[in-house]
Amino acid sequence: MPRIGKKVHLTSQQSLRAGGNTARAAFLFLSLCLLSACAADGGEAGAEAEEARLQNPLLFASQFNESAPAIFQARLETTSGVFVIEVHRDWAPLGADRFYNLVKRGWYDGVRFHRVLEDFTAGFGIHDDPYVNRVWQSELLADDPVTQSNTRGRVSFARSGANSRTTHVFVNSKDNSSLDDRFAPFGEVVEGMEVVDGLYADYGDGPPRGDGVYQAMALALGAEYFDAEFPELDRIERATIL
Repeated sequence: MPRIGKKVHLTSQQSLRAGGNTARAAFLFLSLCLLSACAADGGEAGAEAEEARLQNPLLFASQFNESAPAIFQARLETTSGVFVIEVHRDWAPLGADRFYNLVKRGWYDGVRFHRVLEDFTAGFGIHDDPYVNRVWQSELLADDPVTQSNTRGRVSFARSGANSRTTHVFVNSKDNSSLDDRFAPFGEVVEGMEVVDGLYADYGDGPPRGDGVYQAMALALGAEYFDAEFPELDRIERATIL
């Protein structure tokens, strides 16, 4: 993927937040382009494919509404190994509930670790199906008060501004307590942190800071983009509630 824009140096907090609004706008534009392309294909086969796609249970975000247990564990089987996240609902109730529902209903199965920054964070939460991404980019989650610190192994939802959390989660690879003013941990890795450390990180950060995954493109194109441009990314093969 050619570099887009000039590389700039940002703080850790800016790195997680930067480009949020721009990426969202770009995603909406690319989504419209994708819809136009699908409409142009037309035909009976296209209509049948569209009908089948609309039956995907992951599109019905209103059904992802269960309250999580007070404490639960999620087991993530990845292409790099297995790690376990223990979630404490009292740390961040809204984040815990969202993560519980996404894992329980299989949302993260097949999802790539699209933003792994060595000695910083490992992020995931963009689906291979762009239609699923389109629905969930509108499911904005209100912020939880920050009650815990983003120390090594802690897990938080990413955000691009106030009340903007959706499905993107990151694991802190080091003590990132400087993030505590904005990112609310809801759990922590209790088994397999070495697996998180070993996730493929050579693509680096995305534009404009690097040549890695451009999140707006990934949201709009899903697997097509990932497979063509970033085939080495590790992925979650299966995520389950223990």
